[in-house]
Amino acid sequence: MFRKLCLVAAAAALFSGCAGLPAGGGANDTAAVTAAAEKLRVAMVDPTREALSALVADDLSYGHSGGKIDTKAGFIADLLDGKSDFVTIAISEQTVKVVGDAAIVRHTLIADTLDAGKPGKVNIKILHVWQKQGGQWKLLARQAVRPPV
Repeated sequence: MFRKLCLVAAAAALFSGCAGLPAGGGANDTAAVTAAAEKLRVAMVDPTREALSALVADDLSYGHSGGKIDTKAGFIADLLDGKSDFVTIAISEQTVKVVGDAAIVRHTLIADTLDAGKPGKVNIKILHVWQKQGGQWKLLARQAVRPPV
């Protein structure tokens, strides 16, 4: 009886430890997140409601480099109505780390803009948090910061 209890306890300890391990995180997920981030870059330059809605989670939290906090609806609306108008976007120094059903993407974004018809240049650091939802990677959080001078 004692031996049986020890085996049950050992099995429970083994399986409870496994439950906390992240799933996925392989090369396929990294490639899928990288592809989703690229689709978002393209959709920000040439926005459509369909493309952006497919890439952005309903619960998006977006912190702009100027301090404004935005939602999915606001992020998409600003791109569609030209308040936030990217003429070009170049991404560099990108890293992607997949942890279970989440992914952390960091990069530098350099862009030419035409926000509300006014030409400008943007150079910011970006942090994205992507989450796998229904088999698709969706942007859950985005934080932009100005690089130190």
